[in-house]
This record gives sequence, C-alpha cells and structure tokens, in this order.
Amino acid sequence: MYIISMTYVKPLTEIEEYLRLHREFLDVYYAREIFLASGPKNPRDGGIILASGKVSRAELDEILAEDPFRQHGLAHYDVVEFEPSKHHGALSGII
Repeated sequence: MYIISMTYVKPLTEIEEYLRLHREFLDVYYAREIFLASGPKNPRDGGIILASGKVSRAELDEILAEDPFRQHGLAHYDVVEFEPSKHHGALSGII
C-alpha cells in the first residue's frame, strides 16, 4: 500500500485551474481499484492519495506521472510504501 502526499508548489489559483482534470485522473484509477481514498490536506497546501499495493512502485510512479498536477509542475509528491499488518475487513481484496 502507498500513502502519496502531494504538496502544492504553485498558488491555489493555479491549482484550481487543473482541479477538474486532476479529479478525472483520479477517477480512472479509482475505477481500476488502484486509488482507495483521496482528498485535500488541512490546511489546503496539498493532498493525500491512498493507493493499493496492486501495483509496484515503478508502476505507481508511471501512474502519478499522468496527473495533471505533476504534468504542469503544480505539486511535489512524496510516496511512502507500507505493508499493512492489520486492516478492516471491508478492505480485503483491495489493498
């Protein structure tokens, strides 16, 4: 599993211009059960994406390269990989 922490490197006005495209990007990988949860940080200086372990780190990097926020230099990404030792039963088969 992965925790992806995005930090905006451009003003929110520029982020807002690409938010619809970013959400469409997220939808593609929700449909493929790669992304499990996402949303803005509080305060809104970036966002978090939780991704399943169904992909390798190299595959995840390729996926993140498709994000309009990355393509337009709007955010920096930090990725933490972890192996869940416990999880809620509702997550069986998707993590």
